[in-house]
Amino acid sequence: MASRTQFVAEKEECKGAQAPGKPPLSQFGPLLVAMVGLPGRGKSLLARRLCRYLDYTGEKTKVYDISDYRRKHMKQYHSHEMFRADNLPAWRIRQQSFREALEEAADWLRQPGHQVAVLDGPNVSRAQRQDIYDLIYGQLGFRVMFIECVCEDPVLLERNFKEILQYSADYRNMATEEALKDLTHKMAHYKAQYESPTLGSLWELPCPMVKILDGGEGGIIAHGVSGPKESKILAYISSPKPYQQTLYFSRHGESEYNVIGRIGGDANLSPRGRMYAQSLAKHIQALNLPSLQIWTSTLQRTKATSAGIQAPQIHLHELDEIWSGECESLSYEELQERYPRELALRDREKLKYRYPQGESYVDVMNRLVPVLAQLECESNVLTVSHQAVLRCILGYFLETPPEEIPYIHVPLHTIIKLTLQGYSYNMETIKMPIECVDTNRAKPLNCSEDRTAEDALFTLPAHFDSVTHLNTLTSCT
Repeated sequence: MASRTQFVAEKEECKGAQAPGKPPLSQFGPLLVAMVGLPGRGKSLLARRLCRYLDYTGEKTKVYDISDYRRKHMKQYHSHEMFRADNLPAWRIRQQSFREALEEAADWLRQPGHQVAVLDGPNVSRAQRQDIYDLIYGQLGFRVMFIECVCEDPVLLERNFKEILQYSADYRNMATEEALKDLTHKMAHYKAQYESPTLGSLWELPCPMVKILDGGEGGIIAHGVSGPKESKILAYISSPKPYQQTLYFSRHGESEYNVIGRIGGDANLSPRGRMYAQSLAKHIQALNLPSLQIWTSTLQRTKATSAGIQAPQIHLHELDEIWSGECESLSYEELQERYPRELALRDREKLKYRYPQGESYVDVMNRLVPVLAQLECESNVLTVSHQAVLRCILGYFLETPPEEIPYIHVPLHTIIKLTLQGYSYNMETIKMPIECVDTNRAKPLNCSEDRTAEDALFTLPAHFDSVTHLNTLTSCT
C-alpha cells in the first residue's frame, strides 16, 4: 500500500506537447479539466472543490456535470438498466448528454475572461476522452487536463456510496435498500465499460494526466503536467482532503475599540468581551471535539478570546484584521471628518478599495489563500479572527460572489459552524447570551463624494462614547 504522502511526478515531457503542425499552446490559454473514474470515487466533490478554489484565486471556473444534462432528457430516474452497455436507447441519451456538456463547456471557455471549465462525469471510454481532446485542443486550440479518481479502499467506498444515496438526485425518491441495490448494479455496468487511462510513455493523449489514489491518501501520480493552471491544480489536489468536515469560527470577544466604534488597532477586550471568552471556552470544551486545534490572529483580542480553551493554539499573521493604514484606530465619524472622499470611495466599491497605506478586501483574500488551502485539509478547527477576515473565509466556503463578501454579516459573540454536506457547506450560528455592540455597517444609499456627513453615517450602528460609559451601564444592571 502506498504511503499517505506518496507523490510521483513523471518528469518526461508529453510527446509532442501539441499535435504535429499545430501552433504552440499558450501557457495562459483556457483549460478544460476532464474528470475520469467510476461512480463513487469522489470526482464530483473534487470538481466542486477545485472550482471553488480556482474561482477564489482569480481563475474564473465553472463545473459542467454530465449527469445534469442526462436528467434533462430523463427527468425521472428509473433504474440501473439505463447504464447497461447493450441498452442502445439509453446509451444514445448518455452520449448526447456527454456531447452537450462538453460543447457547452467549450462555448463557455470561448468567452473572454473564462479560464477553466471542469467536465464532471465518468468519461470511462478512450473514445470519449479522444472526443474531449479533439474538440478542446484539436478545434479550439485550448489546453486539456485529465484527472482520474481511483479508489479501492472499502471504507472510503462505503462512505462515498452513502454520500451518493443521501445527496444524489437519482435516489431522492427511492427507498434506501432499493437505492443501494440499484447503485451496486450501476457500478457493475460502468466497470464492464471502463477503460482506465494508461500513464507514462503509453499515455493515450499528449496532454497532462493525474491519477489520484484513494482520495489522495494512497498517493498521486502525475504525468506531463506543465503550464501555470495545471501546476496550480496539481499543487491544490496533492493534499488529501476529508470527505466529512466540520469547522468552527468566531470573531474575538467585544473589544474596547468595538465599544467606541473605532476600526483596526490592537485593543483589549471589553468586560463583556472577556465574558464571551469564558462562554466560548465553556461551549467549545463541552463539545469534546477530537484533535481540536485553535487558530487565531496575532492580535491580542483574539488571543485573549481563545486563552481559556484547552487545545493547541497557533497565531497566524494571515488571520490579522484588514490593515487600515492611515485610517487605523479612527472612528467612522473621524473618517468622514478627515477623509470624506476615501470613505465615499470605499463605500462605492468596498471589495477593491484599498485604505491609504493599507489593504483592500482583495488583499485579505489573497493573503488567506494558504490558510484556506490548509483549512480544507482539516476538521475540528476553531478559527478566532476578525470581521473582514471571517467574511473572506466564509465567502470562500459558502461560494459567495466576491462583490458580496464585504457585506457578509459576522456578528460578535457568535459561534459559526460549517459542516460539509454533499458537495457544499451548511452554516449554523450559535449566539452566546452576552450583550455586545453591533459593528455591521450596511452600504449607504448615497456613495457620492459630495454627500453630507449625515448620508455617509446614516447606516452607522450605535456605539458608546467611551468604555467607561459602558462599564457604568454594565455595573448598574
